[in-house]
Amino acid sequence: MLQPPARFSATRRYLLASSAALMANSVVGGCSSSSKASPASDAAAAAPVQVVPGGWVFFTPDEAALVEVLVDRLIPADPTTPGGKDAGVAVFIDRQLAGPYGSATALYMRPPFADGLPGQGPQSPLTPAARYRQALAALDQHSRDAFAGKAFREIPENQQVAIIKRMESGDLVLYGSNGRAFFEVLLQNTKEGFFADPIYGGNRGMAAWKMIGFPGARYDYRDWVGRHNERYPKPPIGLSGSVI
Repeated sequence: MLQPPARFSATRRYLLASSAALMANSVVGGCSSSSKASPASDAAAAAPVQVVPGGWVFFTPDEAALVEVLVDRLIPADPTTPGGKDAGVAVFIDRQLAGPYGSATALYMRPPFADGLPGQGPQSPLTPAARYRQALAALDQHSRDAFAGKAFREIPENQQVAIIKRMESGDLVLYGSNGRAFFEVLLQNTKEGFFADPIYGGNRGMAAWKMIGFPGARYDYRDWVGRHNERYPKPPIGLSGSVI
């Protein structure tokens, strides 16, 4: 459960524990390749592309500002590690939504659509990009209706957290959008952006890897595999070969 601001440190620990199995160098989207392609061309097609710094690619400025607030509430900063916004999580989500993940390239998107079991995956005609666009607009409208015309990013932090908690529980009704379904997608994408390789735009400065002592894409660290409760002394390395 999302905790109020006074217990944000506990929220971070919960988030990290729940993300322990996440592959730090994974991305949300998938790649497709021709059946006639060679293994070498398959590898080239699947190679990650460095996110280019700059303006927003998918989000409008207002949507981006809202997402930055949301990821900061899900992963608040602490004295040693930046929160979701400063770690570049919104940039990660923006670039993913602008690519194959956002258009559901790797997902089966034909009807019928019905609410399924949790293990059955997404059951919606909406692509991730469409879900974000619809839910962000509905969330901002809810805030304006409830707080005298104020956008979500303009209301007090405790009220923001209260609304997010209501989305998490399924108690918040958003016009034309499923609040709980959006919360689950947002939380998953936020964790991915926080822990993924910096090449994808998030985990800026490898801050998340430094926090958990993850060595990154180092070729060989077998000497440390069995050394528990010891912090890895070398800095992490990203897929680009960079060391921060």
